[in-house]
Parts: sequence; C-alpha cells; structure tokens
Amino acid sequence: MAPMGIRLSPLGVAVFFLLGLGVLYHLYSGFLAGRFSLFGLGGEPAGGAAEVAADGGTVDLREMLAVAVLAAERGGDEVRRVRESNVLHEKSKGKTREGADDKMTSGDVLSNRKMFYLLKTAFPSVQINTEEHVDASDKEVIVWNRKIPEDILKEIAAPKEVPAESVTVWIDPLDATQEYTEDLRKYVTTMVCVAVNGKPVLGVIHKPFSEYTAWAMVDGGSNVKARSSYNEKTPKIIVSRSHAGMVKEVALQTFGNQTSIIPAGGAGYKVLALLDVADMTQEKADLYIHVTYIKKWDICAGNAILKALGGHMTTLSGEEISYTGSDGIEGGLLASIKMNHQALVRKLPNLEKSGH
Repeated sequence: MAPMGIRLSPLGVAVFFLLGLGVLYHLYSGFLAGRFSLFGLGGEPAGGAAEVAADGGTVDLREMLAVAVLAAERGGDEVRRVRESNVLHEKSKGKTREGADDKMTSGDVLSNRKMFYLLKTAFPSVQINTEEHVDASDKEVIVWNRKIPEDILKEIAAPKEVPAESVTVWIDPLDATQEYTEDLRKYVTTMVCVAVNGKPVLGVIHKPFSEYTAWAMVDGGSNVKARSSYNEKTPKIIVSRSHAGMVKEVALQTFGNQTSIIPAGGAGYKVLALLDVADMTQEKADLYIHVTYIKKWDICAGNAILKALGGHMTTLSGEEISYTGSDGIEGGLLASIKMNHQALVRKLPNLEKSGH
C-alpha cells in the first residue's frame, strides 16, 4: 500500500520505468558509441581514410611521435619476420602507371595491421591514410602504455597540442616491396608521417633489417642530422632503379660528366641517403629526384624530416606538396638539403618533361 492511501498501478510503474530508460539512453548513447568505437575499428581500401570523429578535441604531437616510432618499429618486426621465414605469399595488386607489377606480400599486410591499429587505438579521432587495405574483420587492439621515450623527451621538452581534426597520418607499412621480394633488404623501410593542415610536421623512417630509426619534428627536435657538406656543382643524385637512364641524360647535360647517378629502391632509403645516418648499409647522395607519379605515403615522412632539418622536398617545378586530398602527386619530386633548392628547380626543367 502506497502512502496516503494511494495505490500504485503496475501499468503506471512500467510506463515510468520505460520513460526513465528512454531518458538515460538519450543522455548516454553518444558517450557509449564513442567508447565502443575503440573496439570496432573499421577500415577502408588503400588510399582511403579511416572515419574521423566530428569533434576529436586535441592531440599532442609529442605523443604522436612516440606512437609513430613504436608503430614503425612494430611494423618492421613483422616485415623482418616474414622475410626471414622466406614465405612471402607474394601477389600483384595490379599494374603501376609505368606498367610494372604493384606487388604485395604478407610482410606488407601484417606490418600494416600492427601499425594502423596501434595508431588508431592511441588516437581514434585522427584520420589515417595507409597504403594497404585495412580489414575490419582482422582488427587488433594494441594498447600504447603512454610512455614517451627519453630521446624524444630530451629533444621535445613540452607537449605540442593541435586540433585532432587538423591531423592526417600517412602510413607506409613496407616501402620498397619490389626490392623486398628480391631480398634487397637494405632498401626496405617502414614509415609514419603526421601532417597538420596538409603540412608535414613529423616523420619516422625505420629500417627493419639494420634496426635503425630516424625521426624528426618540425620546430621540435630530431635524432638525425644533415651531413656537414653537399656537392651542388657535380652532385651525386639518387633515383629509382627504373629511372636511372632518363635522369642521367638530363643530369649530365645540367651538371657535367662528373655527376653520379645512384639507382636505389624505396623513397625512405633515398631520403636517408641525404642525411648523416649511422647505418653502414646506407649510401650517400646530394640530391633525390623522382620523375613520375608517386604516392604520398612514400614521401610524407621523408618530407617532414627534411623540413625539420632545414631541407626541402617539392615537385620538380618547385611546388610545395600538400598532404590532404588525393593520395598521390603527378609532378615528380626534388629533395635537397643545405642547397639552393629553387636554383636547382630552375636548372632541371627538362626532368618534369621526361617524366611525362
């Protein structure tokens, strides 16, 4: 019996209970959806972007650098393990614009899974673009322990907050797949880049087989440096193995017969050739030139590192590269450090024509 002689109807109690549940659902449904999104990380085909939350707050670039280094190294572990097993499960994704097989291996797939889900679990609200397909049915939740390595803390003492919606992450889980299948291990890298409003601000290049990692943050710090001198008059030019002939012809006309052409695999390896790298397998060059279409996940990390050290990476016509929108650039690229970059652009006008 209720107080004051009022009898509670079972139907009325049920109605009020249901109304209360409706109010609670309305208040907390958004929160619960956000929580569950951590465990339901989906993906898109190569070149696609993971879904971005409408209001992701801010992220700390110093923390993103720590996770990027860890992701590149974890991916590198997979790349090395698959190569040493000698079971690559190699297949073709189709043809490149130059007519070559666009190859993929188990190393690409497993490295991609480790790298993508580590970054996505740590920073669920940022956009991530990756070379390989992200399979939602094969997701892996990898929890970052939120520990920032001492070498990063030493160079970057304070947090650097930016809006999450301004951030785009570019992952290359295995750069130089062709060379990987040929067991040319020194060319292989894993890379992570973070761009803010389309500008590359931090980059990580990891060499799985020598376990060397280079990283840098624009207006932050780095664990790698430029070399003390470069030869601008008769430079050593590092290029893709398939482009050596066409670049050599123009380079000899421009710089003279003393110019050297270094054929190499992998955009990450070519950028490291411009730097002071503590790796005995790394060749040295003064310029890096590419004359055809190239994907942004191949070059973003190198662009960020060069920019942090005072270098430049542009199209062959000298235009800055934006890391938003499409996943590739048409105008080739020229990368240099401690040189008059725009003077080099003016010297090499025929390279862009030869690429087309």
